[in-house]
Amino acid sequence: MNIDLIFKIASIGILLGILHIVLDKAGKEEFAHIVNLVGVIIVFTVVIGLISKLFNSIKTIFQLY
Repeated sequence: MNIDLIFKIASIGILLGILHIVLDKAGKEEFAHIVNLVGVIIVFTVVIGLISKLFNSIKTIFQLY
């Protein structure tokens, strides 16, 4: 697993945290929650892609079709 991926996910989390705080202080709590939800969806799509690659590697290693 690449260390780049961990840094990407961490940077997304830090950016979302900052945006949430800024929007919350501006009185836009609804937008802050929407931004957090979008960020979680982005991270889940990255993780799902990695899980897909993992299963494909397992199928290739054990020659499962």
